[in-house]
Amino acid sequence: MTRTLLCALASWLASWLVLACPSVASAAAPDCPPPSVVPTAEQQQAWARSATDRGPLWRLTRDGRSSYLYGSLHVGRPEWSAPGPRLQAAWAETDALAVELDPQDVMPALAESPKPAPAAPDPALSRRLADQAKRQCLPEGVLQSLPPVMQLATLTLMDARRVGLDTGYGQDVLLLARARQEGRPVHALETVSEQLGAIEPEDPAQARAVLADGLRDLETSRQREPLQRLAAAWARSDLALLADYPRWCRCADTPQERAWLRRINDERNPALAERISKLHGSGSRLLIAVGALHMTGAQALPKLLKAQGFHIEQVVPARIQPPSASRKTP
Repeated sequence: MTRTLLCALASWLASWLVLACPSVASAAAPDCPPPSVVPTAEQQQAWARSATDRGPLWRLTRDGRSSYLYGSLHVGRPEWSAPGPRLQAAWAETDALAVELDPQDVMPALAESPKPAPAAPDPALSRRLADQAKRQCLPEGVLQSLPPVMQLATLTLMDARRVGLDTGYGQDVLLLARARQEGRPVHALETVSEQLGAIEPEDPAQARAVLADGLRDLETSRQREPLQRLAAAWARSDLALLADYPRWCRCADTPQERAWLRRINDERNPALAERISKLHGSGSRLLIAVGALHMTGAQALPKLLKAQGFHIEQVVPARIQPPSASRKTP
């Protein structure tokens, strides 16, 4: 099973850990992941001028006002940093941002956890996790306070930089930075403990399988191709391909894998929908950014929100009309 699944579904917490992790990369370590790209002012201006819509977007209408649901991606490319016209309009029509987690809650929650993070299921897996942390140029032991599967998700996201995908350019990160800059209220739809509880398998055999398969994928770089395919599908707002993710991700081939997929995607959605409904009902006009794969499946968020009484309308990108053929004069 590839741990691209973790990047796609469960990495909102891991993405903040990646941003917070100190790297020991240096000129003497050419095999480290490349550092985050810092664009020039000219590049930012050029990207803003040519910005296109990426990621699915819905308008949610109830109680006489509208909110927007945005299927985000937790990693991105620098040139994707400027919002397209649809997202820009949704921002202008809303007054609060809702995301899976508020990053300001992450480090305090991890520091105040009442119990230590569980150890890897066996010493061999612990050694392999440590080897991969070294490969990603992290200081020794920096991830040891995290549950093993969260360590794996963080390492997978760090490796994504090797194919040009960076958590620093994930849509959630960019939207949060803009909200903080403008003083816009930010609402968390989950707590850190809730997301950790969903990610970390309860069954020891399942935890061992998740870690072993994910480490194998990191060691052989097998996870990179599905992650790039996922990012390309998201950038095209290709809901059909995103919905078909379990068929091509190599992460849902067994009953155990499919059960875990349901746990970290479908089974989180009812609580997310309920909290979105409550926030909208309080009078806020929300822009809600949640991982795009939560918009698919039997319990897709748009379906659940429709059941909560919302009128759901997908916002389709404006199409450029081809120039009309010039008429020939007689």
